[in-house]
Amino acid sequence: MARAEEVHLNRAAIFSEQLADPASARAELERATALNPGFALAWRNLGQLHEDEGRAGEARAAYLRALELEPGNGHDLARIAGLDIVEGQAAAAADALARHLAVPGLAPADEAELLFALGAAQDALGAHAAAFAALARGNALVRQQIPPALRYDRRRHDALIDALIAMPPLPGLAQPAPHQSDPASPCPVFIFGLFRSGSTLAEQLLARHPAIASAGEMETIPAFVHQHLQPYPDRLAQADPALLARLRDDYLAELRQIGGGARFVCDKRCDNFLHLALLRTLFPEAVFIHTRRDRRDNMLSIFSLRFDDSIAYGWDLGDIRHWIDGHDRLMAHWHDRFGDTVLTLDYDALVQDPRAVMGDVIARMGLGWDEACLTTSGIDAPVRTASAWQVRRPLHSRSSGRWRDYAAMLAPAIDGLGDRP
Repeated sequence: MARAEEVHLNRAAIFSEQLADPASARAELERATALNPGFALAWRNLGQLHEDEGRAGEARAAYLRALELEPGNGHDLARIAGLDIVEGQAAAAADALARHLAVPGLAPADEAELLFALGAAQDALGAHAAAFAALARGNALVRQQIPPALRYDRRRHDALIDALIAMPPLPGLAQPAPHQSDPASPCPVFIFGLFRSGSTLAEQLLARHPAIASAGEMETIPAFVHQHLQPYPDRLAQADPALLARLRDDYLAELRQIGGGARFVCDKRCDNFLHLALLRTLFPEAVFIHTRRDRRDNMLSIFSLRFDDSIAYGWDLGDIRHWIDGHDRLMAHWHDRFGDTVLTLDYDALVQDPRAVMGDVIARMGLGWDEACLTTSGIDAPVRTASAWQVRRPLHSRSSGRWRDYAAMLAPAIDGLGDRP
C-alpha cells in the first residue's frame, strides 16, 4: 500500500498533468513534504512546479532541499544551474557544473543532466565550441542508456509519413466550417509543428486575449490514437463513427473543464501535425495553427535539450534532420489538401513584428484585437515546457539566426535547410 505522502505525490501529478490545476497540485506536494520532509521526489516536483509558474526563488529553495536529501543528484544540480543562467550567473554555473562533472563515479543519467546544463551555460558565455561538445556528449550518453527498440527508427517513421500522405480524404473534409462551435463548448485551437518552433510563445500570446485560454500540451489525441486507432493510420479510415464521436465529446469536455468559460482553448501538442486528418474530421470548427521557424535554428534548439524516448530523434543530428524532412513533407501535403484553413505562424516573423503576425491570427479567429497579445510580462499561467523562462521575457529576436554560431558543427545535417520556406 502506498504511503500517504506518495498518494499526495500521485494526486499532484494528476492535477498538474491531466487537470491543468497547478494550485491543487502545489497543495498536494506541500502536503506530501509536510508529511515526510525527507521525501526528495516531492521537493523536486515542487521545484519544477514553481519553475513552471515562474517563481525562481521558490523553485531554487525546493531544489536545494531535494539536493540536501540526495546529494549529487544531477537533475537538481542542473535545474539550479539553469536558474543561475536565467539570472545572469552563467560563469558561476559553468564553474559549478565542471566541478560536479569531475566527481568520480558519476551515474550516466546524472552526468547527462550536468552536460546539458553545462552546454547551456557555455552557450550563454559565447563559448560555442565548448557548448556543442557538452551537448554532443550529453546526447550520446542519453542515447546509450536507451534500449535499441526504443530508439528512433527512420524506416518506421518514413512508413508512417508515406501512409498518411497516401490516405484518401476522410468524410466531412470537403467544406471547411467557420470557427464556430457548440455554444456550450469552447472552440479548439490546435497549435502544432516542429518541437521548439515557437508554439509555446504563440500559445502564451494568444492566451493573453480574454477570449482565449491555454491547455498546454494535451495528451488526449495521441493517447486516443495509441489506444484505439492502431495500426495507424490504416485503422483511421475504418474507424467506427461512434468511437470518433466519443473522442470528440471527451475532448470537448476536457476543454470545458480547462477553459474557464473562454470561447477558444489552445492545445499546443506539437506532434499533432501527424493527426491533422483526424482533427479536421472531428473538429471542423477548430482553428489550426502550424508554427514554423528557420529549420537550422530548430535543429540546434532540439539538440540543446535533454529528451527521453518520447522524442527519440532528439539525440542525433542526423535523426533530427530526418524528422524535420518528414515533417516538411507531410505539412506540404496537409497545406495542399486543406488550403488556408491551416494558418502558418512564422516564429522569426513573430519576434520581428508581433503586432502584424498576432493581429492576423486574431482576426482569422474572428476576434477583436487586444493589446495584451503583445506582452509576455506578467504571465502567471504555468508553462510546462522547456520555454518556461523564455516566454516570460520581453519579445526579442536574439534566437533567430543562432545556428550561425554552430554552423560548422551542425554540418552536414543543416545542408539545404536554409532554402525551405
